[in-house]
Formats: sequence, C-alpha cells, structure tokens
Amino acid sequence: MPTPLASRPAFWSVVVLFFYNGFGMGAYAGGLATTKARVGATDWRMSLVFIVTGVAAITAMQVCGRLADRYGARRVALAAIVPAILAELALAGASTYPALLAAVVVCGLGNGSLDVTMNVLAVGVEKAGGRPVMSFFHGTWSVGSMAGAAAVAAVGRLSGWSPTRTLVTVFLGIAVVGVAVWFVARRITPETEPVHHVTASGEKAPIPPLAYLFGLMAVAAGIGEGVGSDWSAIHAETVAGVSPTTAALAYTAMASAMLAVRLVGDLIVTRIGRRATVFWGAFAAMAGYLVAALATPFPLLLVGWALVGLGCGNVFPQVYGAAGHAAGGRGLAVVVTFGYATFLISPALMGTVITAIGIRPTMFVPAALLVGLVLLSRILPGREEELSLGKAV
Repeated sequence: MPTPLASRPAFWSVVVLFFYNGFGMGAYAGGLATTKARVGATDWRMSLVFIVTGVAAITAMQVCGRLADRYGARRVALAAIVPAILAELALAGASTYPALLAAVVVCGLGNGSLDVTMNVLAVGVEKAGGRPVMSFFHGTWSVGSMAGAAAVAAVGRLSGWSPTRTLVTVFLGIAVVGVAVWFVARRITPETEPVHHVTASGEKAPIPPLAYLFGLMAVAAGIGEGVGSDWSAIHAETVAGVSPTTAALAYTAMASAMLAVRLVGDLIVTRIGRRATVFWGAFAAMAGYLVAALATPFPLLLVGWALVGLGCGNVFPQVYGAAGHAAGGRGLAVVVTFGYATFLISPALMGTVITAIGIRPTMFVPAALLVGLVLLSRILPGREEELSLGKAV
C-alpha cells in the first residue's frame, strides 16, 4: 500500500531526497578545482562543462515535470535517483576532458530530474498535510550541499590522500549512499495523484500564465542568490581590502543566514503567509545589496551579505510551492527552469557588468531587480487566502 502523503514517512522520504540531491551537488561543486586540474581543463573548457550541465538539467526538468503530472511523482523520483547514482560513478571515473563532459551530462540529467520531482513531492506533502513545509525541505538541501562540500575537505584532510584520490573516494561513497537512498525511497516515498491538463472540451490545456509570472519571480530570486553566492567574497576583498581568507566570511555570512532562515521559514509562512514572506524577504535582500553597493567597512559588508541571505533564503521555496499548487508539475518545471537557468547564468552576466563599471556599482543591479520581486509578490496568496491545501497558510 502506498505511503499516505500526509504521513510522517512521506515527509521524511522527501527530506531524504532533498538531502541526497544537495549532498551530491555539494561534493561536485566542492571538487571542481580538483576536477579541473585532473583533466587539465582551461577556464573556457570549464565554462563549457557548466553550460552542458545546465542544459542537461533543464531538459530533464521539462520532461520529468510532465511525467510526474502524468504518472505521479513517486515512480519518476525513483527513476531520477538512478542517473544521480550513475553521475557519481561517471564523475569518479572522469580522468579526461571528454569523459568529464559525458559525466556532467549524466550529472545534469540526474540533478534536473530529481530537482523537479522532489519539489512536486514536496508540494504534494504540503498540500496533504495542510501546513507549510517547503522552506524546511529546501533548508535540508542546503544542509546536504554543505555536507557534500565538507566531505571533500574532511576526507582529504583526514586521509592525507591526493586531491584526485580523495574526490574519487567521495564520489564512490555518495554513489553507495544513493543506492541506500533508492531502497529507502522505494519503501516510504508517497505517490501523488496524476494531473490531467485538459480543457472542458477534452483538448490539452496550456500552462497557466500565472506560472510564467512565478518564473519571473524565480529569475529575480536567481539573480539575488546567484550573484551573492559567486561574488560576495570577491566583493568584500575588493571593497574592504581584506585578505581572501577573511573575505570568505562574506559568503559564510550569506550562506549561514540563508540556511538559518530556511530552517524556520515554515514557521514564518504559517504566521504571516507566503506573500508577506516573499515581500519582506525580497525587501531584505534588496537592502543587503544596497549596503554592498554603498558601504566600505568590512563589518557592514558582512551585515549586508547576511541580509541578502536572510532575504533570499525563503523566496525560492515559497515561489516553487505556490507554482506547484497552481500549475502542477509541468508548471513547476517551468518555474524551476527559470530559476535554475538564472542562477547559472547571472554570475557570468554580472561579471561582464563588473568588468565594465566596477564591482560596487554593479550591486545596484540585483538591488533594482529585487524591487520587481517585491512588486510581484502581490500575486502570491496572502495569509488570509486559501491555497489548494484546504486551509490558509
């Protein structure tokens, strides 16, 4: 008998999926420098690696969002774990650049498939349980990502192995964890009801226009989070004149604040609703970028980047949740794609702007775009409104 969506095992099955996806991607990101040296790739070749990964992930998101609507998310999620496991094995064996390109195709397919289906399951669990849970799930992903990156550093430090041997060991270990996750998920992952997108006349219904508005919100959130993730430490080093190791505290401030607010985000949503959560989150992130654009002292910059993390932390979970409730798996796939693509592309685009006008003035760009997110937050349900959960959130 399938696990009921409103049950505790269903909740923890989604937690496991989010953590595993974050764990694998954290190790991948944490090992990029070693991977680059291992295959002898130049910077532009690594740029191609990122593009290939992103295209594969976005393709998988579109396919799996529709499959989750058609057949239910459980089977699609279980299938998505398989390429995630294969990706770890492929990355472990990628000792040449062509092999790396092949590995990141599999990595992108696994990440994209699992990303959209675990969010569909999360929306189903939230709907069945009648209470906000999206922020906690995304916080779990953040914990997994930090754990994956930390595993690379910890294994290398404790073992004394070469960077390549360390990374291969970590990838193989995560593949083993993935097999265990598949068996656990097979037992406790719930099933979502198929969603039939048809009109009253029996024709295929288009994706609701609202999904594209949510997509624009995801673009603004992706820029806010992506620029901070890639440029915060460089910004602090350049503006405050601190050492690179000290400047890393800027990213730490942002990431820590983001994780903290995600872990309590559902309580915030319960109290003030999705709309106010995103409104004030976007406002806080905008204020953080204004501090980054105007301030010079390092302590003030840390405050600014912490505000960016606090503000951005709950935007994606709530936008994804609202999109899933309003537009199903295929609509959610559109929104996730908008956010994912922006998160990948925006740091590079901002790099071009930084080259042209300098890093401090560039911080006004995400601040301005976050104004749009503040305004668009009005389309989200308020505290007093009913979601399809059957109760106000």
